[in-house]
Amino acid sequence: MRAIVVREFGGPEQLRIEEVPDPVPGTGEVLVEVEAAGIQFIETQVRTGRLQGISPVAPAGLPWTPGREVAGVVRAVGAGVDRELVGRRVAGQTATQGGYAELAVLTAAGAHPLPEHLPSTEAVALLGTGRTAVGLVETAGIGKGDTVLIESAAGAVGAQVIQLARAAGAERIIGLARGEEKLALVRELGADAAVDYTDETWPAQVRAAAPEGVTVVLDAVGGETGSRAFDLLAPGGRFVIFGFSSGAMTVLDPALVAERGILTPAYFGPPTGPRSPQEQLRQTREALTAAADGRLKPLVGRTFPLADAAAAHQAITSRATVGKTVLIP
Repeated sequence: MRAIVVREFGGPEQLRIEEVPDPVPGTGEVLVEVEAAGIQFIETQVRTGRLQGISPVAPAGLPWTPGREVAGVVRAVGAGVDRELVGRRVAGQTATQGGYAELAVLTAAGAHPLPEHLPSTEAVALLGTGRTAVGLVETAGIGKGDTVLIESAAGAVGAQVIQLARAAGAERIIGLARGEEKLALVRELGADAAVDYTDETWPAQVRAAAPEGVTVVLDAVGGETGSRAFDLLAPGGRFVIFGFSSGAMTVLDPALVAERGILTPAYFGPPTGPRSPQEQLRQTREALTAAADGRLKPLVGRTFPLADAAAAHQAITSRATVGKTVLIP
C-alpha cells in the first residue's frame, strides 16, 4: 500500500509517500480501507521533532507514519472480531499512528459504525475534534447564562464548541479568529461576536461585548493571547486550556488565580486531561450521533490527496485553512 513516511524530523517536506507492507489486524482489531484521514494540528508539531519525549502522541522513533483519525470500509478483521463488520463503513482513531495511508488498523471497540448519509470527511472531522468539543463543554460546565470566549473559534474544535455551547444554554458566545473570512464563519456558526485577535485592541472589543466579563475561557492559543484572555474572566470564571498553537502554553500565576476567585484552571489534554479511554469513546459516539441527527455540523476545510500531505501540513501551519484538513488516499 501507499503511505506517508517520515524518516527525519523537520519541515513538511519530510512527509514523503512510499510503498510499504500492508498492515495486518491483530486480535480485537479491524483493517480499514481509508477513505479519509484527518490531520491534527499537533501532528504538524510532532513532525518537527519538538515534542519528542514531551507528548504521548510523539513516535518512539523513526520511521513514522502520522495520522490517528480515519474513516473507511472494513476489509478484514482479526481474531475475536465479528466478521459481520467486513464491508461496514466505520470511523475511529488508530492507537498511535498510521492513518496517513491507504490501509489502517483500528481496535474493533473503537471502530464506530457510520450512517450512510454521513460522509467520511465529516466523520473524521468529528473524531478527535468532536469528542474534544463535547469534553470541553462538559469540563467547563457550560450552561444557562454563561458568556463564553472561544479562542481559535474558526478551527475544527472551535466551530463545534460554538454549536455545542449554544445548545448547552450559553447566553453569549464570543469567538476569536483571524481574518474576515474566519470572522464571518464564526458569526455564521452562531457566535454573538467575532473578534480578530491580531488586532491589538481585541481585549477591549471583548469587554465591549461582555462588559461584566466572560464566565468561561477556552484557551487554544496559549502564550500572550491566553494570558490576555485570562484577564477578561469575571470573578469565579472557568479557564480551560486545550491547546497552545502559539507554541507556548498559557502560564498563570496561582496567587492571581486565587485572588480573583477563578476556579482551578484545567488542562484538557493528555496525559493529565480528564478523559479516560471509556470517556473518549462515549464523547466520540455522542459527537457522531449529534452529526448524524443534524444537531452538529462538522467543519471540513480543505481536502488534499494523500501524496500532498506536505502541502496539507504547510496550509495548516500557515493558518491557510478553515476547519478540519483531510487527506484523501
